[in-house]
Amino acid sequence: MSRLLCHPETPPLAIERVEAQLIRLPANGKPGSGNLLVRYRITGIGRLVLPDFSGRGREDELWKRTCGELFLAPDTPGYREYNFAPTGRWAAYDFRDYRKLAGPYEPLEMPEISVRTGDTMAVIDAALNPREITGFTRAALSMVIEEEGGHLSYWALAHPEARPDFHHPDSFLHQIEPA
Repeated sequence: MSRLLCHPETPPLAIERVEAQLIRLPANGKPGSGNLLVRYRITGIGRLVLPDFSGRGREDELWKRTCGELFLAPDTPGYREYNFAPTGRWAAYDFRDYRKLAGPYEPLEMPEISVRTGDTMAVIDAALNPREITGFTRAALSMVIEEEGGHLSYWALAHPEARPDFHHPDSFLHQIEPA
């Protein structure tokens, strides 16, 4: 798992650590041929706000609450963004270039989001069709975390700007290995 860094301008209330990873699951006995799993692990959840499951489906503006985000970039301009909320809601968008929205993206299959919690830790998993990363070479893993009182903190592999910006090209640090 890769440790996500909290943006210094948005310190958490109680969250101690956030990690994320991309996992290619096996299928039919073949390693890496099943679903692509995006996993977020949050430690120190005493004040974390996790909204209840509300059903699978598309919803915009998920980034206003607790939400995992995945950005995928090819070697050419443009990128794709996915948002995964613990409510079961998701969103996906294509961008022509930095913050230049091309429009909503319709995944090959609806993402499946699950949440597990314990006393001190929460895990949010989002499963995607493995073909969703075809043609992409780099990823940015990030998360918005809401704690009590509407307090938001922003977590990513890197924060290249003075303000949180998950779209910044220098945030795409995770190299995607070919299948």
